[in-house]
This record gives sequence, C-alpha cells and structure tokens, in this order.
Amino acid sequence: MAIIEAIQAINQMQADGVIERYAIVGEVGANFYLEPVATLNVDIFAAFKSDPASLIVNPQPIFDYLKARGCAMEGEYVVIGGCPVQFLPPGNPLVEEALEESVNKDLDETRLSVFTAEHLGAIALPTGRAKDKARLLQFIDAGALDAARFQAILARHSLLDAWRKFERQFLSDVP
Repeated sequence: MAIIEAIQAINQMQADGVIERYAIVGEVGANFYLEPVATLNVDIFAAFKSDPASLIVNPQPIFDYLKARGCAMEGEYVVIGGCPVQFLPPGNPLVEEALEESVNKDLDETRLSVFTAEHLGAIALPTGRAKDKARLLQFIDAGALDAARFQAILARHSLLDAWRKFERQFLSDVP
C-alpha cells in the first residue's frame, strides 16, 4: 500500500531529524474518524526544522532528503513509494495547536500522527470550500466531535461567528 510506504518514510524523516513533528490531515486524516473515502494523496502539516537566523521556513531539507532516497517531485507533491504527499507548514495558531495536540493512530501496524477530529472540523470551518463544509457535516453526523472540545477550539481561535453561520446554513430548520 503506497500510503503505508509514504508514512514509513515520513516517520523515518522525523527519526532522522529532518522534521520535528507531523500530522496527517485531509481525507486520510478524516478517514480515522469517518467512513473511509478513497484518496490519491496524503496531506501533511509538518514542523520544519528552522534556521534560527532566518524568519522564512525552508522546506528544501525535506525535498533534498527525499530526493536522495529516490523520490520525485510532481507539482506540489513529493511522490513517496508511489503516493503523492504534500508537505505544508503550520501557517496559523489553529494549525500550530492542532499539530501540537495531534494524536497517534495505527494504520496496518504503522504508527502515525493525525489531527484530532475537533481540529480537523475547526480547520474546515473557515475555508469556504464545499468539500470542507461537507466533511464537517460528516463529522457531525457521525458523532465524531466532542462538542465541548470543539466549542473550546472555536472560541480560542475566534471561529464562533463562522460556526453560527454554518449552523444557520446547514443545521437549522429556519433559513
């Protein structure tokens, strides 16, 4: 399975110190909480090793490490074991918190890190993309969210107004 190979390579990158920590998001991350959906790629937020003298995050060490191990670039993806992987830096406090609070899961006996369902839902809320709204509805329908934890995350990251709008649009009988 290509995803397993990719995760094993990412775990090795972390063990080798190329990245500090990571968490899987997107469809693969959501699959740990929802009915599995086929996906062709893996999206990962990673804490990149940083140069203390620079304010700019440089993903080049990731690409160099993987290229030296036979991986190739394909657009915004690095193809690891046949699986396209996109590495993303945590770009805001919500994603940084989600990365810090990510949880360990197992996929075919391979350990990996994934965002909590509540963080995945909170991150999906402000994007405005239909697929993210649909995923948030799936989390709600599946009972995958701890309501108190989800509300606390929304409050900490000033997303309560976006949540109220979402509730009115999708969860209310009153338009």
